[in-house]
Amino acid sequence: MTSPAVDPAPETHPAAPAPRTDAPAVPARRITGAVWAALGIVYVVWGSTYLGIRIVVETLPPFLSGGARFVTAGLLLAAIVARRQGPAALKVTRRELGSAVLVGLLLILGGNGLVVLAETSIPSGLAALLVAAVPVWVVLLRTVFGDRPGSGAYGGVLLGFAGLGVLTVPGLSGEVKIGGVLLVVVAALLWSVGSVSSARLPMPANPFTASAYEMLAGGLAALTLGLVRGEHHGLDLGAVSGRSWAALAYLIVFGSLVAFTAYAWLLQAAPVSLVATYAYVNPVVAVLLGALVLNEALTWPILLGGAIVVGGVSLIVSTERRG
Repeated sequence: MTSPAVDPAPETHPAAPAPRTDAPAVPARRITGAVWAALGIVYVVWGSTYLGIRIVVETLPPFLSGGARFVTAGLLLAAIVARRQGPAALKVTRRELGSAVLVGLLLILGGNGLVVLAETSIPSGLAALLVAAVPVWVVLLRTVFGDRPGSGAYGGVLLGFAGLGVLTVPGLSGEVKIGGVLLVVVAALLWSVGSVSSARLPMPANPFTASAYEMLAGGLAALTLGLVRGEHHGLDLGAVSGRSWAALAYLIVFGSLVAFTAYAWLLQAAPVSLVATYAYVNPVVAVLLGALVLNEALTWPILLGGAIVVGGVSLIVSTERRG
C-alpha cells in the first residue's frame, strides 16, 4: 500500500493528511502548471508503489523490507521537519504520541505490511484494485460512528462490494492464491480503521510530524515482526538483486517522501475535488504498470471487478465532495 495513501473520505487522517469537507468554503483556487505537475506525481508515483513492492519482495523478505522502508522514511521526514521548522515542531504530548503510534501500527504494520506480504503471491495490479476499496470500508466505519455520508456514498459501497466479489471469488481472478487476496482485504480494512480512528484521536497538529511518528512506529513494528517470523534466517544481502534494492530506494524517496510532500502541498493549492481523484487513478496506473513491466495477466474478471470497484470509489468521492 502506498505510504499514505488511499482515503478520500473527509473525516480521516491517514499518514498523508486527508482533505476535509467540513471546513468553511474558500475561494476557488487557480489550477496552475505546478498543480498539474504535483498531481501527476501523486498519480504516477503512488500508483507505481504496488509495482515497487512486488519487485522488492522478489529477493527481500516482506516485513523486514517494509519495516526498513518506513523507518528510513520516518527518520528522513523527521529530519526535514526539524531542519525546516525547528526541533520544536517534533514535540508532542504523550497522548498525541500514543495516538500516532496506534495509527502507525494500523496503517503501516497492518495496512501496508499485509499488502507487502500478499504481493509475494498475487499480482501488484490485483493488490492495488483490492486496496482501492478502502473508501468503501471507510464509509461503513463512519456509519458505525454515527456519520451519515449520504445515499450516493452508500451506492458506491454497494458497487465497491460487487467489484470486490468479482475480484475475490476463488478462480475468477486467474491463477492467484486466495490467501493473498484475503490478506489484502484485511489490510484495506485495517488501513480504514486506522484512517477513521485517527480523526477521533488526539493527533499531533503538524501532519508531517504525525506522519513521521506513524512511519517510525509502524516500521519498527514491521521489523520486529519480520525478526519474529525468522525472515533474517538465511537472508544473504549479497544475493539481493539490484532491482530490488533500487525499488526499495524508490519507495523510500519517491513513494514515502516526494509524493507525500506533493500531496500535502496539493491540499493547500488545489481544489480537494481534483486532489481526491488520486483514489481511483492510482489503481489504474498500478494495473497498467504491472502489465507493462511484469507482464501481469489482465483477465476479464480483474478488468471487470476493478472497473466496478473504481466506479464505486468514484461515486463515493464525488458524493463526499458535494457534501
